[in-house]
Amino acid sequence: MSDAIFGDLSLIAMKGCEPFIGRVDAYLKEWRGTDKSFIVKAGCPRFGSGEGKGIIFESLRGHDVFILCDVFNYGVTYTMYGKEVPMSPDDHFADLKRIIGAIGGKAKRITVIMPMLYEGRQHKRSSRESLDCAMMLQELVNMGVSNLITFDAHDARVQNAIPLHGFDNVQPTYQMIKALIRNVPDLVLNAEHTTIVSPDEGGMNRCMYFSSVLKLDLGMFYKRRNYAVIVNGRNPIEAHEYLGKPVEGKDVIIVDDMISSGDSIIEIGEKLKDRGAKRIFAFTSFGLFCNGLERFDSAYERGVINKVFTTNLIYRPEELLQREWYCEVDLCKYVALLVDSLHRDETISALLDPVQKIHSFVDRCVAEGKLKV
Repeated sequence: MSDAIFGDLSLIAMKGCEPFIGRVDAYLKEWRGTDKSFIVKAGCPRFGSGEGKGIIFESLRGHDVFILCDVFNYGVTYTMYGKEVPMSPDDHFADLKRIIGAIGGKAKRITVIMPMLYEGRQHKRSSRESLDCAMMLQELVNMGVSNLITFDAHDARVQNAIPLHGFDNVQPTYQMIKALIRNVPDLVLNAEHTTIVSPDEGGMNRCMYFSSVLKLDLGMFYKRRNYAVIVNGRNPIEAHEYLGKPVEGKDVIIVDDMISSGDSIIEIGEKLKDRGAKRIFAFTSFGLFCNGLERFDSAYERGVINKVFTTNLIYRPEELLQREWYCEVDLCKYVALLVDSLHRDETISALLDPVQKIHSFVDRCVAEGKLKV
């Protein structure tokens, strides 16, 4: 079936996403046997007051448009009243809407790829609070967005805000496992030597998946919070209590959706070390490191954290890429596969649930002597 039936494929990179979308474009050109780029030039210039506008530099009438937006890229700045201002999530989301507005309803279909959901942690209401993430989703579909692709959503149930529209929550499980095996050559991947640990009850589903696919034991930490106090927008954690089998002498993989300040993962690492854990690896889709990298440097030097794996889906400062304890998980090819399949209106079920790929990769590594089980 001809690709033209679904509209010409077009890629738009919001500010800060240009290197990532460039590699996605390279994969698509290779697979489709063309030298012509699928990237459409677009921009969001700003006036001296900080006001902005969205511009598309070519027609997208009838096109199948995929827009990549990293709302957490604070490495992008603009000038307002003579001052250099880092772009906030609000700024990035406003620019995304400007670009959709510039398309003006002419595209045949618009898909937004937002790796980490804007306001994804403000997904439920407690007393008198705004429901920012739900409002964001409704705003996008009202502007004509057909489908939204995100990765490792903080709570995927937020998709209930748009029940009649597409919402794909993708887990980078396969890429995480592949990166771990390639970066830790002496890893023994069985229940006797390795354990999966969830840092809280909310992350149990993703940890259960890792545990089931790899046939590893599973533990969990319970966050005991002080609900009488709010610090930096949340109730502070008073203690982490462990529930699960002993971890003495074992490698431990802590799996979470994000690292914000990093306090929780480091405290959990310390508690696991106190229980005799051998090495500790952290899997997180998004590394924000809001409070800097110094605490992780210290944790690495003390042997509390051995490796931290995060994806390249959001902005990573250069100093993070240079850290010995940091391992980047590349998802450019995965995103290209998703775009290629969706543009052809093909199923992405196998991409969303890669159990067979994980088993095949592990078996191949064992056969080649790169992994012990």
